[in-house]
Amino acid sequence: MDINLSIRLDVDNEGRFGPGKAALLDAIKASGSIAAGARALGMSYPRALKLVESMNVLFRAPLVASSHGGKDGGGAVLTARGLRVLELYHALCEQAAESTSTFRSEIASLIVSSKD
Repeated sequence: MDINLSIRLDVDNEGRFGPGKAALLDAIKASGSIAAGARALGMSYPRALKLVESMNVLFRAPLVASSHGGKDGGGAVLTARGLRVLELYHALCEQAAESTSTFRSEIASLIVSSKD
C-alpha cells in the first residue's frame, strides 16, 4: 500500500497554495489556456478562473497572464513568477516525499487494507 503525501501551503489569512492550484498551473502551462487547462482537469472554466485570480492576488506578481479572445483567440501563459512558484512547489513536494518515505511506509503497514 502506498501513502501519498500532499502539501498545502497556508499563508496566514491570505490564502492557500496546494496540489489543486499547482495542477491547474501545470495544465495552463501545457495547454496555453485557462479554459483548456480547466477541461484537462475536469474543472469548470469559472472555477479555474477564480483559482487563477486568487493566485494572482496572493503572490507579489501575477502567476498567470491571459489575453482575451479575438481574431486569433485568447490564451494564457505562466509568468516568470508563476514558473518559479511551480518549480519551487514541485521541488518542495519531491523533497518532502523523499524525506518522509520511511514514516509513510511504516504508517501504511499499520493500516487495515480491504485487500488483507
